[in-house]
Amino acid sequence: MTGKHLIPLCAVMLAVVCGCATAQEKASGKAPEKMPSTVADVRDFLKKTHVYYLATVDGDQPRVRPFGTVLLYEGKLYIQTGRKKNVSKQIARNGKVELCAYDGSCWLRLTGTLVDDDRRAPKAAMLEAHPGLKKMYSPDDANTQVLYFKDATAVFNFFGRPPVTVKF
Repeated sequence: MTGKHLIPLCAVMLAVVCGCATAQEKASGKAPEKMPSTVADVRDFLKKTHVYYLATVDGDQPRVRPFGTVLLYEGKLYIQTGRKKNVSKQIARNGKVELCAYDGSCWLRLTGTLVDDDRRAPKAAMLEAHPGLKKMYSPDDANTQVLYFKDATAVFNFFGRPPVTVKF
């Protein structure tokens, strides 16, 4: 096998081995039928992955941790944490964050500024969407914190295809 044939073969093998191609894409060689274009698509992707990684800044040190909460409420994308946590304190000092998620064929990087929303209604909606949190949080306690993304840019990256950007 010559070098010019080896590189494309390696790329195909990598896509199959690392999961960067879905079964449909492997069979057809085509992109997914519906490409992401809305904040709801961002929410759906994050729900599908179950876990995303949120990066904040603590002084001059980046901090990254897994999250799983996501909610689309009044057209805004929300996440949830506890005010007692270091992540909450870091966001209060610098609301600019980035999160990353991967579903096996696509990865998402979402940047924006998180804005604290202390209203009861979005807290209650978040807890209804994630009932397991009700053991630790209440919409009426002083610890529950919901934040929404402002000036957000979501970039969906696909193996071997141009990225798709969604701004909201």
